[in-house]
Amino acid sequence: MSQDGKPDVIYEKFPEKHYAIITMNRPERLNASGGDLPRLLDEAFGDFSADSSMFVGILTGVGRAFSAGMDLRDRADRDAAIAEAKAKHQRGEITQAELDKEVAAVNSRTNYIRRHPGTLSDNPKPFIAAVNGLAMGGGTERACDCDIRIASKNAYFALSEVRRGIMPGSGIHWAPRLMPIGHAALMLYAGQNMTAEEACRIGFVQEVVEPDRLMPRAIEIAEQIGANAPLAVQGTKRMLQYWRQMGITGSLQLQAGINLHLNTTEDSKEGPRAFAEKRAPVWKGR
Repeated sequence: MSQDGKPDVIYEKFPEKHYAIITMNRPERLNASGGDLPRLLDEAFGDFSADSSMFVGILTGVGRAFSAGMDLRDRADRDAAIAEAKAKHQRGEITQAELDKEVAAVNSRTNYIRRHPGTLSDNPKPFIAAVNGLAMGGGTERACDCDIRIASKNAYFALSEVRRGIMPGSGIHWAPRLMPIGHAALMLYAGQNMTAEEACRIGFVQEVVEPDRLMPRAIEIAEQIGANAPLAVQGTKRMLQYWRQMGITGSLQLQAGINLHLNTTEDSKEGPRAFAEKRAPVWKGR
């Protein structure tokens, strides 16, 4: 539940025009992926997918952020809790089975486990990202996962996980497929931000509009799509996604192998810990 007393996700359906608006509502945490937000998003996406009157979805955020991605304070809490559980195991206070159970409970509680790419892009129905503000890490990944991206002039994008000692999630697969690879490299290697105007210039974003035009324009596009034959649209999306996801299985396998090592390093713990403690990280390269 957000501080304004509203749920972490606001889900609105407009069956006459065949579209839904799914709004991330954790403005006090820049709509970072924590609290009830992941669960409520899954519920909204599930209902949307099952509703035959819904042809197209719009994903947006409340406040100055589309989404800040992973909640790094949650990540730091997770790392500390898992470290304590492992210490108890090493001291002989709990069994391996009990350790596994504690780690699973912590991961579930902190919503840390990140999905493979495809939550929205694999959905047969199209999604529009109405990017209202900053989209950091998982926020950019959510925008990537949509079919069409409309951005406010206030928006910007980043895949800067390397600045926190970790690798991007699905963004590492989508960015080189949705923008020129050199621009993807600047985001992924250097952690550089990308303005909405630059994102539009290179084709990652389809339109940039004034803030007060963002939702009206996204709704216009949704209504245009919703007026078309739904099975024809879904068949067309299936063809587009065939090309977009070619080779994705091998990409996922490679990332899993790299992450298996990276997530055991001191640097992967130091980045989120430094963020939570509001200080610069001290990298050790190990």
